[in-house]
Amino acid sequence: MADTTIKISDEIRDRIRALAEERGLSARAYVERLVSSVPTEDERAERTAKAIAYVRAHFGTDLGPDDLAAGEEWRQAIVARRIGSRR
Repeated sequence: MADTTIKISDEIRDRIRALAEERGLSARAYVERLVSSVPTEDERAERTAKAIAYVRAHFGTDLGPDDLAAGEEWRQAIVARRIGSRR
């Protein structure tokens, strides 16, 4: 395992520690879990391609460019927390 140093504010360091402690993790384990849970653009593109192939194979329908654009807009709205927020 490699050691890496990053510069962050004291506030963020303290927040990482508090969030990790709430979950019974070390700060290192928490950051590793958090970062590993976010897909890269390549991983997201691969997942999207697999999902489109699944829909085409199992639902007997095709997704056109407008469908894919609408899906991407929906995903971006979720990421931006404009929709789907927890209440």
